[in-house]
Amino acid sequence: MERLLRSTLAGLVSRGSLEVHTASGARFAVGDGTGTPVAIRFTDANAQWAFLLDPELRFGELFMDSRLCVEQGSLYELVCLLMINAGQAPDNPWLDVVDRLRFSLRRWKQRNDRRRSQRNVAHHYDLDAALYALFLDQDRQYSCAYFEHPEQDLEAAQLAKKRHITAKLHLEPGQRVLDIGCGWGGLALYLADVAQAGRVLGITLSEEQIKIALKRARQRGLDERVEFRLADYRELSERFDRIVSVGMFEHVGLPHYDAYFSHCRRLLKDDGVMLLHTIGVSGPPAHADPWIDKYIFPGGYVPALSEILPAIERAGLVVTDVEVLRQHYAKTLRAWRERFMARRDEAVALRDERFCRMWEFFLAFCEAAFRHETLVVFQIQLAVRNDSLPLTRAYIAQRETVLRFVEPGQIP
Repeated sequence: MERLLRSTLAGLVSRGSLEVHTASGARFAVGDGTGTPVAIRFTDANAQWAFLLDPELRFGELFMDSRLCVEQGSLYELVCLLMINAGQAPDNPWLDVVDRLRFSLRRWKQRNDRRRSQRNVAHHYDLDAALYALFLDQDRQYSCAYFEHPEQDLEAAQLAKKRHITAKLHLEPGQRVLDIGCGWGGLALYLADVAQAGRVLGITLSEEQIKIALKRARQRGLDERVEFRLADYRELSERFDRIVSVGMFEHVGLPHYDAYFSHCRRLLKDDGVMLLHTIGVSGPPAHADPWIDKYIFPGGYVPALSEILPAIERAGLVVTDVEVLRQHYAKTLRAWRERFMARRDEAVALRDERFCRMWEFFLAFCEAAFRHETLVVFQIQLAVRNDSLPLTRAYIAQRETVLRFVEPGQIP
């Protein structure tokens, strides 16, 4: 079995330097010896078999259970090493079968009706709010930040994200806005307070998020202009001038794309504009990562642009702008990971060691994927009519400048 392990890992790592300590005490190295050396240890023979049979799922599980230990280097360096080599690995007939099976089942696994969606949301977003406070910015923005320059800190980059999205909405004072998947309410409050929207409705399926969002609106004296509801987007019937959705579309599920965009079309007024901010892949469609699906975002899916646009077209919406944010999420995740690791002892006190190893793997894996694989963020601007927005994109920078001067702490 150790010969098979060595052969498999030699195929997975042709560049770089990986030393492997087996459960029996044997050692071997794979790679060309370049780069930062990384060493791992398997604690038992069954862990080695598990890794060989399904590395996509079992790699993360074995790390969570301390059955695969990083002896030299860091978990992040190990994940990067594997991802950098991923495109050069030789074909593995068994893993190819597993991959095709997962691809064929992806629509079945994403049957996210109202009940299933709420259960999926609760799995991740209804965790103790104190956990998220360990690593998020003060506004609790739990999506990709917008780094205007490489040295910008997380707080400023998350504020820049809200400003950038608001500018793209081309929002006029007094207009009504729907925020689908409003999280802890930060963007909805910004739209009302800074951009002077008339009324903002934020919806989420997370009971923990809605409690905090409602409290924040009251504390800032915005509860008469900002409403937060525990609701599914399919339940709404009001009409809105603007719709924004940030980091929620990943939970919609492939079978529901037509229903999602058709319903957004019904909710938009005839001169309405929508901004969709979602993780996507710059390559062809694939299946959800099995470890992420099982432990982090059940029912979630990261789509290719080729899967989103046909549903938009069928809904009768017009695509007016597409921006691809590259590396921004890698920088966001780096900041989250560093903050989490700096306060890891507090996280262990809140949960337990296994949970924290799971969260470590989640943050390291996602950062590496945005840095070395095809993960990106799409910002897709939509309209009911193609004359609802200015002819050029110059208005975006102009509006960002105005918003910057009316944000709290600035002089109008």
